[in-house]
Amino acid sequence: MSLVKLTIKGISYSQTQNGAYALILNEVDGERKLPIVIGAFEAQSIAIALEKEIKPPRPMTHDLFKNFADRFDIVVKQVIIHKLVDGVFYSSIICERDKIEEIIDARTSDAIALALRFNSPIFTYKNILDKAGIYLKANSLESDKDGNEIGDVLSNPQTFGKEENILPKESYAKHSLSELLELLESAVLDEDYEKAVTIRDEISKREF
Repeated sequence: MSLVKLTIKGISYSQTQNGAYALILNEVDGERKLPIVIGAFEAQSIAIALEKEIKPPRPMTHDLFKNFADRFDIVVKQVIIHKLVDGVFYSSIICERDKIEEIIDARTSDAIALALRFNSPIFTYKNILDKAGIYLKANSLESDKDGNEIGDVLSNPQTFGKEENILPKESYAKHSLSELLELLESAVLDEDYEKAVTIRDEISKREF
């Protein structure tokens, strides 16, 4: 299976789920986006890594992992989002130490937070992007001075390290496929990334 390289397009706050954020990944050689709903703590950690200039007074969890890895000469070579099951993305961290490669299972949000800290590339398989990728406009996402689009994740820095519970997603099981497609189009136009993710996952269940 062929790999597709991804970049981080931005992070958008969910208007419907308390403490939820949509991480938007963009294929490098295409226009499709891969939205992934993540929690507040992971969103803050990713945003800090994107911002560069924000330095927490003490190491966050992902910073601690980076410091630990550096001390023992462990390098994160790449991150691969390798599986999508019932709307949940599964990722692997490809590490190397003393020329020995290891594959470590990880949550996608954690894997991406670490990839940023190691300046490692992020990939997914083409079949996953074909199944879950959608076209989204991200014009409403604000950009920092380096051009990284970060939404409003950094608007409340006192919440660093605070992890809130994500409420259950709205169910679209009773909608027909045609209705779901219309709702997805509407969510895309409204740039409601988190809603689009939920609808896309329901469509995937019907089509695959």
